[in-house]
Amino acid sequence: MVAHVGDMLPREATCGAPPHLAAPGRSRPTALADAFAYRARVKRSLAFVGVIFSIVGACSGGEASFSPPAPATTPIPSSSAAPSATPNPTSTAGPTAPAVPSWARLDPGEGPAAREDHTWTVDPTSGTAWLFGGRDRGTIFDDLWAYDLATDRWTRAEPSGDRPAARFGHTGTWVDGVGLVVWSGQAGADFFADIHAYDPATNTWTRLPDVGAAPEARYGSCAALGPDGRLWISHGFTFEGRFADTRQYDFATRAWSDVTPDAAGPVKRCLHDCIWSPGGRLVLYAGQTDGVAALGDLWTLDPAGRWTEAAVPEPPARQLYALAATGSTAWVFGGRGADRKLLDDLWTLDLETLAWQRVPLAGEGPEGRAGATLIADPARSRLLLFSGVGAAAFADTWELAKLSER
Repeated sequence: MVAHVGDMLPREATCGAPPHLAAPGRSRPTALADAFAYRARVKRSLAFVGVIFSIVGACSGGEASFSPPAPATTPIPSSSAAPSATPNPTSTAGPTAPAVPSWARLDPGEGPAAREDHTWTVDPTSGTAWLFGGRDRGTIFDDLWAYDLATDRWTRAEPSGDRPAARFGHTGTWVDGVGLVVWSGQAGADFFADIHAYDPATNTWTRLPDVGAAPEARYGSCAALGPDGRLWISHGFTFEGRFADTRQYDFATRAWSDVTPDAAGPVKRCLHDCIWSPGGRLVLYAGQTDGVAALGDLWTLDPAGRWTEAAVPEPPARQLYALAATGSTAWVFGGRGADRKLLDDLWTLDLETLAWQRVPLAGEGPEGRAGATLIADPARSRLLLFSGVGAAAFADTWELAKLSER
């Protein structure tokens, strides 16, 4: 989910890789020149020394790395026939310094215009990422673009059917058997509560029924597909105020249910995001609330319907950040901080332990921005970032490659 409240407030005030270690080398005694008993005793002594060096080498450690493991160093045998109690210094390799990932700007050819507050959603089966909507200041978009993850090229789709109106600050979720599901959003003074599905097989939009305990129209909410196959949404904003409710949409019955827990949970907010953990918890992070430009809290909703606040997160408070996930790791990029300044940092969140880690980066990368979108491409072990807004809206595409799933 990406969102922005430029139509409500001034723009400046708006509402991961396992460690790998290189295998150390091990010194070995050289062959003996003869079979005399004295030499045999020397050989046994040297073998004992070799074992000691092997044990010491095997216990060497290294820092966590976001790169693939380095190949082990091949031991170099001694060129001397005589035994020596001193190991060959070239035969032992110390820990390999971790490689630091870096951003690279891509040139995918002609694609979507500069924008913010759009959605970019991956269909993992076809390897296509679908971009819909967004805005660039007063221009609000209703276009649909397909990004081919294998070729890094954009193609504009021209679908038929009951398409959603131009909007920004909506949610976009991929649902197998249904397609790209778009819900909520804003266009000027209008807020939306409709839910639409795009089917790439027929190149058709369909408006889905929204009976039951449907959520009120809003923007700046979040949506994530739960392990039960339902679409879960939480919180959001309209000019009348912010929301703190949680609801789910059942694609089988085409009906909404109100599943807001009775006990207290995350304060009402917008400009946050949420994601399901592999263990079955809905994880909600940050955003903005009344009188607070950016929140930094982290919450989980368990299967029993209880909200629990986690320890104070390490990243600075933020809103309008970009979020993607690979396995049990969530990646958080940028956004706007509590001082309303743009952020360009990248963090990982372990969705099971809720531990944070800042990702060290080399070289230059995307400028600080809000309202961008981040997607994961596990087949190519990378993240992709598109657009967002700083002093003006961007239309750039960035790649962070060679990442290992945590």
